[in-house]
Amino acid sequence: MSKILRPNGQRATNAILLILIVLALMIANLISSYMQYDLLQIVANGGSVTMEALEANDTRESIVGIVYLIVYLISAITFIMWFRRAYFNLHQKVSGLAHSEGWAAGSWFVPILCLFRPYQIMKEMYVETKKLFIKNGLSEKVDYSTSYLGWWWALWIISGVAGQVLFRLALNADTVDSLITTTVGYMISGIFDIPLALITVKIIKDYSKVEPLLAQISDEESEIESSETTALQSSEPNSPA
Repeated sequence: MSKILRPNGQRATNAILLILIVLALMIANLISSYMQYDLLQIVANGGSVTMEALEANDTRESIVGIVYLIVYLISAITFIMWFRRAYFNLHQKVSGLAHSEGWAAGSWFVPILCLFRPYQIMKEMYVETKKLFIKNGLSEKVDYSTSYLGWWWALWIISGVAGQVLFRLALNADTVDSLITTTVGYMISGIFDIPLALITVKIIKDYSKVEPLLAQISDEESEIESSETTALQSSEPNSPA
């Protein structure tokens, strides 16, 4: 029985749109943080700042931060929805993938596992799709590389660790100097988040261009490919279980 691929184009579009909105909010956050830094420097140097200016700064920072958090969470959901559907579709053409398609979503929420499993699934998705296309004579239509996946994941880890550290610093920031340190930290973290967003968009775009080609591969051809892979793996005495 033919295995039906599920549409994923709209999910890709939604994920990209939300990431671009997050990117715009990142820039707004950087500007807001710099305005706060400038205000804090005046205070640190003994300058006079009105209570209205301080309240306006706090209100602006709160609004930007809350809007960013809400949109970021929605963006994360749309990305994971696209990611899971893409891995599901690959499962329809390649048997014996390393993980179930449910792990494409669940692995993001499991402590320790979230530090490497999503990257492993993403890389497997790219590599196995390209192998399948080469096997079926579609390699000339494949135009993507796994070379930037490592950068994507490294930036993601850096962003996550920095976010945790800065959150704890912000909770304990009760002096002007500590507020300045935290504000500078958020600005530096935001600078790293910009290329992360851009690379994530590229990952989605690149894979979305070739994913529809999976429908051109018959189930018989993909099953032969999977059988050959399984036989090769079973013939290796030291292959991991």
